[in-house]
Amino acid sequence: MSIVDQSRDGDILVLTINNPPVNAFSPGVPEGLKAGLDAAAADDTVRAVVIIGAGRTFVAGADIKTFNLPREQAPDLRGTIEALDAFPKPTVAAIHGTALGGGLELAMGCTYRVAVPGAQLGLPEVKLGVLPGAGGTQRLPRVVGAQKALDMMLSGTPIRATEASQLGLIDRIVDGDLLSGAVEFARELADARPLPRISERAVPGASPEVFAAARGGIKKTHRGQLSPSLIIDLAELAATVPFQEGWAAEAGRFMQAKDSPQSRALRHIFFAERESAKIPGITKDTPTTEIRSAGVIGAGTMGGGIAMNFLNAGIPVTIVETTQDALDRGLGVIRRNYEATAKKGRLTQADVETRMALLTPSLDMTALKDADIVIEAVFENMDVKKDIFTKLDAIAKPGAILASNTSTLDVNEIASVTRRPESVIGLHFFSPANVMKLLEIVRAEKTSDSVLATSMALARRIGKVGVVVGVCDGFVGNRMIHRYGDEARKIVEEGARPEDVDAAMNTLGLPMGPFQMSDMAGLDIGYAIRQHQARVAGQPAPDGWLDRIVERGRKGQKTGAGIYDYDETRKPRPNADMQRLIEDYRAEKGITPRAITPEESTARLAYSLVNEGAKILEEGIAQRAGDIDVIYIYGYGFPAYRGGPMQYADEVGLKTVVADLERYGQTPAPLLKKLADEGKTFAEWDAEKGRG
Repeated sequence: MSIVDQSRDGDILVLTINNPPVNAFSPGVPEGLKAGLDAAAADDTVRAVVIIGAGRTFVAGADIKTFNLPREQAPDLRGTIEALDAFPKPTVAAIHGTALGGGLELAMGCTYRVAVPGAQLGLPEVKLGVLPGAGGTQRLPRVVGAQKALDMMLSGTPIRATEASQLGLIDRIVDGDLLSGAVEFARELADARPLPRISERAVPGASPEVFAAARGGIKKTHRGQLSPSLIIDLAELAATVPFQEGWAAEAGRFMQAKDSPQSRALRHIFFAERESAKIPGITKDTPTTEIRSAGVIGAGTMGGGIAMNFLNAGIPVTIVETTQDALDRGLGVIRRNYEATAKKGRLTQADVETRMALLTPSLDMTALKDADIVIEAVFENMDVKKDIFTKLDAIAKPGAILASNTSTLDVNEIASVTRRPESVIGLHFFSPANVMKLLEIVRAEKTSDSVLATSMALARRIGKVGVVVGVCDGFVGNRMIHRYGDEARKIVEEGARPEDVDAAMNTLGLPMGPFQMSDMAGLDIGYAIRQHQARVAGQPAPDGWLDRIVERGRKGQKTGAGIYDYDETRKPRPNADMQRLIEDYRAEKGITPRAITPEESTARLAYSLVNEGAKILEEGIAQRAGDIDVIYIYGYGFPAYRGGPMQYADEVGLKTVVADLERYGQTPAPLLKKLADEGKTFAEWDAEKGRG
């Protein structure tokens, strides 16, 4: 079978797109469709054409890998849809699986659309920093109305065929065999004229207020992003100018978005997330263990959140605490979290009870003896964790995975107290664990391939993006964030105000700057880490300005006061006493404050992440720069449209990064300096490493 197969069902020509796995609109598809349409046009015995996808889906969109091709080499989706729109005979798109992006645009170029009830239709281009570029911004508003089209294009969220039918986007729902139903529908309407072309319709509900409201909305939902504003502009054009004028404008705006740094960044993350699942030495043949039950030690904030991930996936959990009060508090928080979700309509009360019924509380660690995996989620103290793992080693069944949720401690040292270090792994969930998508999977020296492969599969099962990292203080994410925090404190020491430093990173697109984030996490946590690091290094206890704030009892949002003051809205407010404390600290240390621009703050903080990331790559703690970017997008709120710190550095230029690091007194990592000197990028380093 060719990429587009032609077959006949009597007077109906069927064109079957066969481009596995998802029938992406890649080279060969437009040529095959054109050949089919030409054949149908030349054959008077063909009354109508049905276009269907082979396998599990219709067309899941354009092939993203072709985005970087010169225009003359890229698949001509626009030309194909123009041909469909002008075709003199009825065309029917028969949709199952998904019709996304270019797939939905292809379907809207047809005269009619039929679908199975479970099919999904959408235009998700905004998630890649682009926009529907083959008529989607012009046709969708003409079918579903201005408001619904904006909702679909700005969210990128698909709708089911049943809803699409109610909106007029699907002309018939086919409950039985899709191809038979599509052919029957095509035959019924084969002689209907004039052909109802979407391009000839007006846009329903296209008031100026709809577009104004959309522009106001994206300031909150898509702050700083280019493609959402272009989408709104084009949807408004659909309502105010002839189709051909909007169609031409769409082509230009698509190229503007596609060639932007934001789209490059979002496409980078799309591929980096998929690459992060590839682990050297781990193949599809690596044996894995089915996780049928889990144990969690600790029912606090982290333990409860971790348990919820398993409950949500239908995996029974035994949760263990040391006191009944702590256990009751933990169970209460889990139930309240579920009930809050139910109030928002995302769960039914029956769903809540089903999940809670999977949870078994206990005060006895021996209750974990039959669990397939046990995750320790107690506070960061090595002696406590080693004691727990010593006991677990005696209790857990053979083959059980023993995991620590530690965020900084040495997993090798934890594993050393067991007789089965090959079964020990770090699973670093991010808070709140039931919400954050990232899971750092910490591969210790003796962790077996099977345990690692099982942990990666488990991450996917519980809805996490798992990234494998090595053992060092803080692993990848926290090691980099500690360096970032050090630089933020130094910037304030030199003369900036905390709120100005935070504002600089907000401008870059981070939802919270370093001090807002520290207050939210709890200043006492960073304080304890700095104290621990000093003890391990045999150095005096730290005495920075931030340490002095903590020693005044100001621990952040949880105490209503940290670097900032907080009320019930949790909005940070600068505190004059804290500013005086900082000024007094500078005077005591003999520091003469200087003016620091937002641009300097942004560069120093972003590049401190990049520099530490380069060291992590050199040490082999992370496999790829792309892995670091995935960690920062999903774990630390780095804006996806910047692509993560390493992609951001590539976009700025590594020579610029090195020059700025040196200008601000930081020593560039050898790998960073080498790549800059060679005129290369982290992406190129990843690619070369991947080729071996």
